[in-house]
Amino acid sequence: MTVSDSDLRGLGWTESFAAHLPAGTVPARVARVDRGAAEVITADGPRRVRFGARVRRAAADDPVALPCVGDWVALAPLPAADVAGGLELAKVLPRRTAIVRGGVARPSRGGPSGDSTGQVLAANVDVVFVAEPARHGPDPANLGRIERLLALAWESGGTPVVLITKADLAGDALPELLAEVARTAPGVAVHAVAARIGEGVAAVRGHIGGSRTAVVLGPSGAGKSTLVNALAGEEVMPTQQVRARDGRGRHTTVHRELIALPGGGMIIDTPGIRRVGLYETGEGVGRVFAEVDELAAGCRFSDCAHESEPGCAVLAAIESGELPPRRLESWRRLRREAEWMASRTDARLRAEQVRRWKVITKAMRGRNRP
Repeated sequence: MTVSDSDLRGLGWTESFAAHLPAGTVPARVARVDRGAAEVITADGPRRVRFGARVRRAAADDPVALPCVGDWVALAPLPAADVAGGLELAKVLPRRTAIVRGGVARPSRGGPSGDSTGQVLAANVDVVFVAEPARHGPDPANLGRIERLLALAWESGGTPVVLITKADLAGDALPELLAEVARTAPGVAVHAVAARIGEGVAAVRGHIGGSRTAVVLGPSGAGKSTLVNALAGEEVMPTQQVRARDGRGRHTTVHRELIALPGGGMIIDTPGIRRVGLYETGEGVGRVFAEVDELAAGCRFSDCAHESEPGCAVLAAIESGELPPRRLESWRRLRREAEWMASRTDARLRAEQVRRWKVITKAMRGRNRP
């Protein structure tokens, strides 16, 4: 397959990315990453390139700098000693958006445990599909997981959309389930999807088009690959048969991959996410729990923790039934984790600055020796 310069624009290439492209290099978009190498799409078509030394050093210092699916990168000629005409991945261009998962899965009673290292799941994404499968029983969806993924999506800079997949399994409970999810995701579009039988696929397709890129996040067995295949009109990602007893699927996707869709747009399929730790600590949690912040504005004290303070509007809303207790507990949990991650990140940055100054000081002393 040959890709023209105009097709690169169809893959999301813009003047903003072009402004950061070093002289003597060519642009490419990362479609898949393996250990130390990537499959990329260039104006001359797809090719496989290895990471350059500078990229490897940057990733060793900070894993967030590691090239990931969706990145726009600069390819440079290999050193003369290598294969003539070969290219290497020399630079990751500044990301417009990035979904970064933290190393922390969840806070413990005494605070979260883990590290502050981040992992970029996808870059330069416009739409983040949060896929949650409908389930049998009294708890038809994991609302806490939806909230975490929504926080991740808002922090990325992309637009989140919640998809209740395998919706045909919910039966008569589907309308109530969708209403509850809508309350959990204020300001976010929510769609019921049963990709296996084609229901809801058109609504999903409506969020993608032109040069827009979407990513699907969710647990294993949520039907993400089935949805991607339905959007692509062919089997581009492997799937497994659902279990007859409960309609659940098994994890099959083992890597992230960028897939161009017929009619325009791209989508990134991802493996099932087991750990959903926060990394950035901006407005994500506030966007997910917008109603809590709105209620908090009516508290008597500006620093109200919504625990037992008099005049707490949040606790009053719980008592009246306006706010479910589960939402407040989830808000507390994610806020604690976000605050902990901020402190860990700050400590890591301070330690890195100290380390760099030690290296600089040692080098300067070496130069001054007679």
